[in-house]
Amino acid sequence: MDWRRRIPVLAAALWWGSLGTLGFIVVPLLFVHLPAPALAGQTAARLFTAQTWVSLACGVLVLLGSRGRDESPRLDWAGGALAFVLAGLLLALLAEFAVAPRIVARENLRLWHAVGSAMYALQWLCALVVLWKLTGATTPAGHAGADGDRSAERRTIPGGPS
Repeated sequence: MDWRRRIPVLAAALWWGSLGTLGFIVVPLLFVHLPAPALAGQTAARLFTAQTWVSLACGVLVLLGSRGRDESPRLDWAGGALAFVLAGLLLALLAEFAVAPRIVARENLRLWHAVGSAMYALQWLCALVVLWKLTGATTPAGHAGADGDRSAERRTIPGGPS
């Protein structure tokens, strides 16, 4: 597999892994170890903003990998991964620019925190689906797929089973 086909997989892995690490490990630890919940909340808000930009960068890299040279992106690319990339990017943008300002302003905090958490979890699921589909995507004839199917290669090895 050449490096151009690996970039979307690496970007999807970074996207999903960074969402999981931040949301399920780092932020809960902030609330456990920082002296005041307000300080933990402010720090978490900054980290979630940084995560939005990481998500957008990763999503753009995945989208750029959805097409070859001189091609437009296909909706069936990687088994439908394109729709999940777009949904994940939309969720990231909505969380950052529609939900986060309401949380920071402490406007109906319980509601907006629940909405933001749900959107974050959905973005995590979108990134997971993208990664799953990209690693299971088929490759052109003569190349092994990401799932390890090397049957085409086995048939072409001299002296190997036919």
